[in-house]
Amino acid sequence: MNYSRRNFLKAGTLAGTALAAPAGLAESASSSAAAAQSTSQELDITIAGYQFDHVRALIDGRVQVEGCNVQYQPGKIGDLNTHVFAGPQTLEVTEIGLIPFILAYANDGFRDYSLIPVFPLRTFRHKSIFIHTGRGITSPEDLKGRKVGTPGYSSTSLTWIRGMMSDEYGVKPEDIEWVVSADDSSAKDAGATSKQENVLPDGVSITLGPQGKDESDLLLDGDVDALFHAVEPRAFAEGHPSVKRLFDDPRETERTYFKKTGIFPIMHAVAIRNDVIDAYPWLAEAVFSAYSRAKQIEYKAMQNRWIFGTLPWFGQEFDETREVMGENFWPYGIEPNRKTLNALCQYSFDQGLAKERLQVEDVFHASTIGLLES
Repeated sequence: MNYSRRNFLKAGTLAGTALAAPAGLAESASSSAAAAQSTSQELDITIAGYQFDHVRALIDGRVQVEGCNVQYQPGKIGDLNTHVFAGPQTLEVTEIGLIPFILAYANDGFRDYSLIPVFPLRTFRHKSIFIHTGRGITSPEDLKGRKVGTPGYSSTSLTWIRGMMSDEYGVKPEDIEWVVSADDSSAKDAGATSKQENVLPDGVSITLGPQGKDESDLLLDGDVDALFHAVEPRAFAEGHPSVKRLFDDPRETERTYFKKTGIFPIMHAVAIRNDVIDAYPWLAEAVFSAYSRAKQIEYKAMQNRWIFGTLPWFGQEFDETREVMGENFWPYGIEPNRKTLNALCQYSFDQGLAKERLQVEDVFHASTIGLLES
């Protein structure tokens, strides 16, 4: 039985009894007892994800999801992907990798969760290309015909890097010999790897690296000439003199890219289990609103962080970011992000990862297509 949010809360206040939860909700004796005793009849949900600054007010309770009693569960993206696509699916709301979700939807017929247009993690990817300084690589075009190492192949970050390299520099995936490392030096920070992050397309040269070697070993030992990596690979983080970023000034390169394209790459979105949305149709908008309000609190805090923060030029960076990208430089909602989302859907298909070219409306819940931040 479906309830509007207003009627759901009203019913609990008048009756003082718990409404039956839909099949599939996480069950425990303690939560069931608490729900039965509640006079406000708030819906118990768990939200999982990283503890980003712009989510902090939701995590610590300063922002509430209207109509809900929220438990926030920290999680790593690989573990969250695996939980949703191949695990117990006890999470009502969770952060999720955007390309893994697109591939699960397009390739595996996955329909258990739907996305809402909240994007906890976004980052530009020019900074994510690393080279061996002794291989004569000075420009993106120099990567044609080279061996490039990656920890996995079809993650969101690597899909963005390949798409950007193709669009901006004419370096296509088939121009490179790919070597997927057996180990990833950043695995402890990302958790398990879902199968959607290891889709290997036809028509591209891809080999598996030797056992026992992570991506940094491949570069330092000469097995590859460069690395595409979502974070800083071990060799770079340790300051090895033979490893550097391809772009000497990635910040300026990324600013130029945004001014040209209007694209601020999205890595993660938020997903809600469909049986929960079906039972409580107001929930998607309530979660969207809560994430937006939490972000607005962080925006306000950032205005004073030049006084209270540790970075000496934080204020200047904050002002320059707003000058280039606008006041709401981290927007939620479909329309402010349509170009970015369309690009990633196109990349997933063009790179042979997704079996069909999805539309944005395919993967986002219908009730959230028109949502905009106030």
